[in-house]
Amino acid sequence: MKMTEGTIDTIMFAPCGMNCMVCYKHCYHKKPCGGCLNSDMGKPEHCRKCRIKECIRDRGVSYCFECSVYPCKLIKNLEKSYNERYQASLMENSEFVRQHGLEMFMVKQKEKYTCPKCRGIISIHDRECSECQEKMN
Repeated sequence: MKMTEGTIDTIMFAPCGMNCMVCYKHCYHKKPCGGCLNSDMGKPEHCRKCRIKECIRDRGVSYCFECSVYPCKLIKNLEKSYNERYQASLMENSEFVRQHGLEMFMVKQKEKYTCPKCRGIISIHDRECSECQEKMN
């Protein structure tokens, strides 16, 4: 899948701070997931049963960083996992959005996750381009 022209749609920003556009599920499928905040079509089970999505609905917020108990245990656990496994920080993503806005975040994400060789999408999960399969550092 090639990176979109223009900016990444802001609907691809998940409540937890993940950019769904760079998720392996979105990158490698002919019918990619539409993002955390869209329907559950094409999503893996762990995304369909996400407790974070349920929590934001119950609390009446769009994003976790808007919640009065942020960062909660759910976010801290996910953050630890992403730090260790993917060298990425969802909390830093959320803080960037809080300070600079969602549109600017998506501009920066597009710069960071577009393959310089073929304009494919570099997956956050395996650092591989969706098009040319080149591994990125």
